[in-house]
Amino acid sequence: MTGERTETDLCVIGAGSGGLTVAAGASQMGARVVLIEKGKMGGDCLNTGCVPSKALIAAAERAHLAAGGGAFGIRCQAVEVDYKAVHDHVQGVIAAIAPNDSEARFRDLGVTVIKGHARFTGRRQVTVGEQTIRARRFVIASGSSPAIPPIDGLDKVPYLTNETIFDLADRPHSLMVIGGGPIGLEIAQAMARLGVSVTVLEKFSFLPRDDPEAAAVVLESLRQDGVKLLDAVDIEGLTGDRAAIRVSGQRKGQPLSLAASHLLVATGRRPNVDDLGLERAGIDFSPRGIAVDRKLRTGNRRVFAIGDVTGGLQFTHVAAAEAGIVLRNALFPFSTRSGGKAVPWVTYTDPELAHVGLTEAAAREKGGPVRVLRWPLADNDRAQAERRTDGLIKVVTGRRGRILGATIAAAGAGELILPWVLAIDAGLGIGAMAGVIAPYPTVAEISKRVAGSYYTPALFAPPMRRLVRLLMRLP
Repeated sequence: MTGERTETDLCVIGAGSGGLTVAAGASQMGARVVLIEKGKMGGDCLNTGCVPSKALIAAAERAHLAAGGGAFGIRCQAVEVDYKAVHDHVQGVIAAIAPNDSEARFRDLGVTVIKGHARFTGRRQVTVGEQTIRARRFVIASGSSPAIPPIDGLDKVPYLTNETIFDLADRPHSLMVIGGGPIGLEIAQAMARLGVSVTVLEKFSFLPRDDPEAAAVVLESLRQDGVKLLDAVDIEGLTGDRAAIRVSGQRKGQPLSLAASHLLVATGRRPNVDDLGLERAGIDFSPRGIAVDRKLRTGNRRVFAIGDVTGGLQFTHVAAAEAGIVLRNALFPFSTRSGGKAVPWVTYTDPELAHVGLTEAAAREKGGPVRVLRWPLADNDRAQAERRTDGLIKVVTGRRGRILGATIAAAGAGELILPWVLAIDAGLGIGAMAGVIAPYPTVAEISKRVAGSYYTPALFAPPMRRLVRLLMRLP
């Protein structure tokens, strides 16, 4: 392959969820496609992100349920965690899904897969080693990597990220997590349920993007699972070795000193823009990501960028949605713009925390009439039957009952949020949700109940009572 030159219609850089969607779709629609990946097929989501974390969470949930059966009259012996078996379960789930993202599958789809690091060497070409690929269009889907904060001593101690923690075959004795966002809290709770002593350190506040009322439900659940949550922490330095890692700093003006056998750094992710030769292709970028327009084009109109590398919302479902937009824009003469769609996000703690649209604070900041509806899980019969009553649904409405946003803190909230995504996308009013027939008994009833509460004040007010009494006198 030395000095080989390849001409193609579409060159995709990165075989994560977004890149794979583009490559598969374009090839099946008749385009010649080259897909370049320097690491593992499937990217972060399959190998170090969504899939392994949810597999770990599933194992932790089984341990938690087994330990908590007493309330149902079911008593188990002390739960024993075989962490090596947990590790094997996580790797087994990855292996089960991997064929969908494999080189073999994509070659069968007609995609030319090249393993190696891609660099632009001009506006219309990239090189991988000594091989040159020229294409009519390019899609950069190079994803993101863990952001490592500039903490004194961090480079001198062993630490884990979401890219390495799932490789652990032995259970940590204790775990210190730096970062109180979704990644840090999901792993913290899972590890605690698997018998690890866990402390989470956060410089600012936990789950800052979420509704505080709903986030408080999640944080209390973590505390009940034994996770120690420390906010307002200024870390001054790290020392130690593989036997123990020590952190020193300040918390709310008081000295802080902690130690743990393992350290997880979960302080966000940074776009993978380094060493791609973007300057040579006329592509504007910064450490925050590649700049794109609403058609997801870069400064070079032949080059598109999608997913984490653009610095936007770092969700697999966002990358997949953007892949669909790029497929239309790159292959067809008409164009499609991004934006305008309601984007949900979910934190997969227990209870889960799901959200779409505007939070109460964001809606009030925008101005206009705002009305907030709430329905607690404690008033849901199925939640009572399952003894999972911690949580609520909170819906923000605007003028004439227009649905502006919804937040759910509940077991399975990620499954419960979808009707609200559809409602916001379709511009529906609260009456549409209030009028549906919900199966009983389900937790999903909370959506109908909270929507119906919009009308309760008017239905049971004195004017309505007078009207009903008057109507009842008619023959």
